[in-house]
Amino acid sequence: MKIEQFEDKGLAHFSYAILSECAREIVLIDPARDPQPYYDYAKANDAKIVSVIETHPHADFVSSHLEIAQTTGATIRVSKLLGADYTHEAFDEGHSFTVGKLTFRALNTPGHSPDSISIVVSREGQDEAVFTGDTLFIGDVGRPDLREKAGNMTAKREELARQMYHSLRDKLMPLAGEVLVYPAHGAGSLCGKALSGANSSTIADEKFGNPMLREMSEEEFVKELLADQPFIPKYFGYDVALNKAGAPDYKPSVQKVNRLAAGTALEAGTILVDTRPEAEFKQGHMDGAINIQQGGKFETWLGSIVGPEEPFYLGAADEATLEDLIRKTAKIGYEALIKGALVGSPSSEAKLPKLDVEQFRQHPEQYTIVDIRNATEHRDEPIFADALNIPLPELRERAQEIPTDKPVVVHCAGGYRSAAGSSIVADALPGTEVLDLSEAVKSFQSASAQH
Repeated sequence: MKIEQFEDKGLAHFSYAILSECAREIVLIDPARDPQPYYDYAKANDAKIVSVIETHPHADFVSSHLEIAQTTGATIRVSKLLGADYTHEAFDEGHSFTVGKLTFRALNTPGHSPDSISIVVSREGQDEAVFTGDTLFIGDVGRPDLREKAGNMTAKREELARQMYHSLRDKLMPLAGEVLVYPAHGAGSLCGKALSGANSSTIADEKFGNPMLREMSEEEFVKELLADQPFIPKYFGYDVALNKAGAPDYKPSVQKVNRLAAGTALEAGTILVDTRPEAEFKQGHMDGAINIQQGGKFETWLGSIVGPEEPFYLGAADEATLEDLIRKTAKIGYEALIKGALVGSPSSEAKLPKLDVEQFRQHPEQYTIVDIRNATEHRDEPIFADALNIPLPELRERAQEIPTDKPVVVHCAGGYRSAAGSSIVADALPGTEVLDLSEAVKSFQSASAQH
């Protein structure tokens, strides 16, 4: 048996190809939107993809399970509880199938979602690995608050947290200590709170080092699991529904995006997501544009700021970046929302003034300071005593809460989010001077840490 782990760093997502070397057959688990890497892997190993298993309908990315099945003839296996709209085989507790000398068996492990499964792979009767989806992570467990309004089965977070307690203790922890643990996400994912940077573990290591697997009562576990979960991006419910239905094929969907000539007049009332570097954006941009810079977490922030019901234009600094960003947008299923994609900004009348950092350092009281970090960051790592905390994903809806009697300074933890935040606030509060603390925030962090 050969296990190949594929990593999408932007979404901190892991998918897997399990190759039975004697049968030259591959089972895929939780594939990403672009199926090409899996086809390339199959070709390189002279093997055939025979099955695709989804551990649950994912909220944070769009899966290519349907496209792969239609292209290769592979069988899709999912829990019957998912209520999948595509042709599939139910894969729940008591179900198993073999590929060469490998046996794949399902465990129902609700908690992250009501329809979550984990897949145990054994070789000649010996359990070797478990693919835990978003149930058990390395150093953490999945969040239970994403399925209150999405999917075939919805469930309250408290109920899912209780189910998670039992899934971990009754289904996963009894597996042999040497069984390898392969989760669907790593550090940086919004599907959990404190994921480790490692990419695999063992049941024994998790029982020893994962704080959520220590001995505690169900009540203690539920309380701890529900505390301080990260925000839920706007696109999560949309992706659950898209994955339940099966997404359109990746390449044609990306090709369908309307590429506009530079300088094309854009329709009024439609957002422009301007991805140029913040310095360029501040020197001149279209009125109302939002500056979500090309970067490692672009797709997460796009889907957190722009809702799945909002068409938008996508602008980039050059052709290559634009194509890359269209592909990133497709990873969350937003390519269908792009009204048009273009290089540059069609107009550059709006500008954002530059903050005099020294003047601000001397007299912070002369400004309204808006901290757009998450509520837990604001609470645990305070930087400015009187800052108003409005997290970036809520900023478009809540910008009117910001007082306009002084210039407004927007900050985050490192400068990436405040570029987007200052562009949103400046548009929402015309006539108010809006400034971005940008990367200079780091010099204030070290000062606040010393106090």
